[in-house]
Amino acid sequence: MAPRTRKEIDTILKEDLVFQTSKERSWLEEEDGTMVGYIDHPEVRPGVVNFEHTVVEDAYSGRGIAGELTKAAADQLRKDGIKAELSCSYSIKWFAKHPEYADVLSDPDKL
Repeated sequence: MAPRTRKEIDTILKEDLVFQTSKERSWLEEEDGTMVGYIDHPEVRPGVVNFEHTVVEDAYSGRGIAGELTKAAADQLRKDGIKAELSCSYSIKWFAKHPEYADVLSDPDKL
């Protein structure tokens, strides 16, 4: 059997990640609870959080984890009817590239 490519390994890794969320943080972890990455998003006023900081652990960097995490967090906010402000540079870039998530932003015109 041929060795797996990095793309195949990355796909398997992403499929095995578990999305978790709390009031002020969303994160991805492996099934064994190992932290992969997180977004800090404290509430700044009722119904609005601020995506302050996105972190991916070094062992997982360069694999699209930050994008997967941001998408999962945005999906959860949408589901919960919560809006987001953005002060994290990564989140600003991600939302600019994904206009289909403009409804999650408290002020989409700021992008």
